[in-house]
Amino acid sequence: MMSAVSGISSPVGVIAGGGAMPFAVADSLTARGIAPVIFALRGACDPVAVERFRHHWISVGQLGRATKLFRSEGCRDLIFIGTLLRPALSEIRLDWGTIRVISKVMTSFRGGDDHLLSGIGRILEQDGFRMVGIRDVAPDVLMPEGRIARAAPDPAATADIARGQEVLRALGPFDIGQAVVVIDGHVVAVEDIEGTDGLLARVARLRAEGRIRAKAGRGVLVKAPKSGQDLRFDLPTVGAKTIEGAAKAGLAGIAIIAGHTIAAESQTMIEAADRAGLFIQGLPA
Repeated sequence: MMSAVSGISSPVGVIAGGGAMPFAVADSLTARGIAPVIFALRGACDPVAVERFRHHWISVGQLGRATKLFRSEGCRDLIFIGTLLRPALSEIRLDWGTIRVISKVMTSFRGGDDHLLSGIGRILEQDGFRMVGIRDVAPDVLMPEGRIARAAPDPAATADIARGQEVLRALGPFDIGQAVVVIDGHVVAVEDIEGTDGLLARVARLRAEGRIRAKAGRGVLVKAPKSGQDLRFDLPTVGAKTIEGAAKAGLAGIAIIAGHTIAAESQTMIEAADRAGLFIQGLPA
């Protein structure tokens, strides 16, 4: 996949939240001859895994300290990656660099996670940095198009995928979530603040309670970015845990937008799908 941004500069600053993806991105950059510098978010980034890389620790609310570190390391290009539990404004210790733009920070907090990240990104770009996305620096970690596990969706699953895409397109403007579960044409659950893992656990519970009567092995999890979302921030992510959750929920498989979804530890995810007999389908963007 071609990069949407030309001339990625080295080093790239990786603003790292939780999970394995910041390090997968850093490894991808290294393999392409681009030096990563990790700016690890306290309380989120893995303190053991980060030791493999040149890194600095920063806290949410320390825009002043962060920008000084970005400049001292020579990082013009920056990427946000990894999970981050959104703090309340009252929990953030502000430095003077943040206080200087506090009205813009507060505006960014009014919306979903992608709105928050894109708002902070705009502030950093006004300070002379360039925010880039996964497609620009590590396209190899994105979901490819087509079938990537042994199983394939049958006609009923294909119809459920189409219905799920319609629902997500309709919900996108309301900033509700990035995933939906459809079983035999019925929308049984929509992602909310609990995330995809919580969504799948809810479907499994509804099955166990007899609220979902369709037999196991039917239904699809569909994931897609929100309409109008800045694709540099908060892309949908799937991995082996997603497959495990889908299997426990009794689904037939998952369908995700190719090129716009992060496939974390893809080989492990494919192996988990093959064991469970689930399909993984990359949908055209």
